[in-house]
This record gives sequence, structure tokens and C-alpha cells, in this order.
Amino acid sequence: MNLGFKGERVLITGSTKGIGYACAEAFAAEGCPVTITGREEQRVEAARRALAEKYQVSVGGFAGDLGKADDRKRLADKAGDIDILVNNAGAIPGGGLLDLSMETWEEAWALKVMGYIHLTKIYLERMKAKQAGVIVNIIGGGGRSPRYDYSCGAAGNASLMAFTGAIGGKSVDWGVRVFGINPSSTRTDRAVTLAKRRAQTAYGDESRWQETLGKNPLGRLAEPDEMARAAVFLASPACGYVSGATLDVDGGSAFRG
Repeated sequence: MNLGFKGERVLITGSTKGIGYACAEAFAAEGCPVTITGREEQRVEAARRALAEKYQVSVGGFAGDLGKADDRKRLADKAGDIDILVNNAGAIPGGGLLDLSMETWEEAWALKVMGYIHLTKIYLERMKAKQAGVIVNIIGGGGRSPRYDYSCGAAGNASLMAFTGAIGGKSVDWGVRVFGINPSSTRTDRAVTLAKRRAQTAYGDESRWQETLGKNPLGRLAEPDEMARAAVFLASPACGYVSGATLDVDGGSAFRG
């Protein structure tokens, strides 16, 4: 299928590894110039070089803490005009309400919840002015199927699902599409970290983390590039009538109890 991309410029946050890096690869493979972000300058530069060499497209890089408003503004200044924003940066820890301090809640939400909201605000204003653009929010299945041992993340993800619906329902008046993707457990470093936290809570032993994964749909975890391909297709001109929705890419996990 021809997805219809014509060199759209893409900014992907939290994109030196995992789903974010897979998104950068998938857009670059379609000939789109990309800008990637991360906290560490060396990691960002290594990922930037690898993408540029493999896909022969322009790749920009930004190192900073997107949990801070000043760094989000600095990113927007450096990245300049873009056509597609992929909000992906965020690492909300596992744990029940009584396990996490309020400082942890505030720090986690500053990056993922407020980070998504702020960057959406910045770029929606720019996209409204040119009457075109796409914003993709990579959220998470915890917002659809909340559980106590991921209460911080579930609440944050649920708020972003509501935010995506509210903004995506209006943004089409300005030629801008906003939608979300809820990945299920995906084979990333972050998935292992969360599983270890659950194992520590449940069994007092983080080495038993694989026991917390249960019986996964199709007998496996999802792959990062499966999430990336969904994001690229939905963001493409070939799928240009999607806005406000959040798609669960979870192998049916939300309905398995």
C-alpha cells in the first residue's frame, strides 16, 4: 500500500529506544525526516547517526528533560516547523497508591501527562495556523484496564485518553488530526522494569518478574515495530479520517479479564 507520505517532518519524543525508536525507524523508512529526543546527549547522537546512515534521511536530535516546561519550549524552538508530532516520552513507575510518594507521582506526570499536553498545545497552535498536521499520543493500555499495582500510570493514561478525545474532536476543524495508541505489554526495557516492580510487590522478589506477565495474547509480548507500524499507518494520508480515537494495540488484552 502506498501510504502517501511526501517527506512530512516528524518529531518523536522519547525515541532513542523502544517504541519511540521503532517509530523513528518506521517514519524514516517512508522517507520522512525525523527529529528524535532523549535525556542523554551521547545516546541521542548514537541513535541519530544510526538512523541517518540506515535510511538516508535528515535526522535531528535533541537532549533534554521533557518533564520540564523550559526544555519542552527549547525542543519546540530547535525542532522548528513539523508536520507530525509523536508524543512518546514517559516512564510512569509501577506500584500501588501506598507504594509511591507524591513526589514520584508529580515527577512521572510532569513528563508524560503534562509533557504530552504542553507539546500538543505548542504544536496544535502552529498546525492550526497552517490548517494541517497530525499529533499521535502513545499512551498505554493501563488507562483502559486500570489495576491497583499500576495506579499512577493507569490514572495518567486515562487522563491522556480523555485529553486525546477532547482535542481530536475539535482539531479537525483546523485540519489537524489527533489520536492515540494504547500499546499492551511490549518487549522493551520498560516492560521488564514494570514487571520487576510488580514481582517485588507481589512476591518480594523482582527476579520472578516473568511470572507477572501471565498468559499473553498470541503467546508472546508485542514487538515495538508493531506499535510503530500502527502509528505510521494511522498518521499517513492513506488513513486520513482518524481523529479523537485511541486504538488498543493489545491482542485483545482489554477483553481477557
